[in-house]
Amino acid sequence: MYSVEVSLGERSYPIHIGPGLIDDAELVRRCIPARQVMIVTNEVVAPLYLGRLERSLAADQQHSLVLPDGEKQKNLNTLSAIIDRLVAEGFRRDACLVALGGGVIGDITGFAAACYQRGIAFAQVPTTLLAQVDASVGGKTAVNHPQAKNMIGAFHQPIAVLADTGTLASLPEREFSAGLAEVVKHGLILDKSFLVWLEENMDAILDHDAAALAHIVGRSCEIKAAIVAEDELEQGRRALLNLGHTFGHALESLGAYRDWLHGEAVAAGIVMAAWTSKELGMIGAADCRRVEAVLSRARLPISPGTDVDADAMLRTMRLDKKAGAAGLRMIFLQRLGRAVVTAAPDAALLRQVIDARAAAHDSPGAARRTAAS
Repeated sequence: MYSVEVSLGERSYPIHIGPGLIDDAELVRRCIPARQVMIVTNEVVAPLYLGRLERSLAADQQHSLVLPDGEKQKNLNTLSAIIDRLVAEGFRRDACLVALGGGVIGDITGFAAACYQRGIAFAQVPTTLLAQVDASVGGKTAVNHPQAKNMIGAFHQPIAVLADTGTLASLPEREFSAGLAEVVKHGLILDKSFLVWLEENMDAILDHDAAALAHIVGRSCEIKAAIVAEDELEQGRRALLNLGHTFGHALESLGAYRDWLHGEAVAAGIVMAAWTSKELGMIGAADCRRVEAVLSRARLPISPGTDVDADAMLRTMRLDKKAGAAGLRMIFLQRLGRAVVTAAPDAALLRQVIDARAAAHDSPGAARRTAAS
């Protein structure tokens, strides 16, 4: 087991990484000591891991809530269903919610914990690569608004993260690749040596080599934990973690949260952010092609698709939660391994990049997304 700490004073918490953590009763009970516990999971994860986690817990009052799968469930109705169950079971303020699943489950469970009785504890047990390397760390919790992703939420830190890398073996290939978008992002924004390592070891990662998986989860958590400790509420440097997300969130929203997995949309968004960086004179075309190459090797889309409506994307991007009084802020690459937060460029430039990326590549993820939806 490998451990990373998110240093937030009295609210600091551990991230434990390794295979078999769900079955380690001593670890689970140490990290989740509450006497009232409710596990929130979904219909895909529950048959695989719910019983195992229940056996490892030692709560006097233990319940579970199994939700339908999918990003479309991340809404106020589902939030209300979780809170209704907490009220019905008489959960107190010293209770704990446990998120067992991917980013959707983690986000909505954390938000329910933040809202219930003005805040109760919750723990993250992420079972997807995307959740283990990104979504479970940092305390961002939210549900989606029909017009904008993650528009309704709160910062609420977990008490622990148990990233059982053994759960990654059950992930479909598409879900696994979606998580790699956030891994590549970490190298692009802060650690070029990690980016180079990813380029050199992508085959081992895709083969689910145990050492490679431990490294990408561990290094990603180290990078994110350091940023969160410095800027918990995203007033400055933490915004770097949103590279590609303004473009990507727009794609998700326009696809009604059905057509794109989050990581797929982020991958296409990272490519658009890279080429926008090139148009702004920050990086060269060779750097952009290198970004495309590593994402393609991870089996991720590098285009918004030929049917993208650039004007609709721009309208949706203006609703992004990172917009402030001074307008929309976006993240671009000063060089590979270093990103910067800056005011969004002119809409005409963004439209030009979106149209060019749509025309330059037939997105390799388009057929998969259509089949899945």
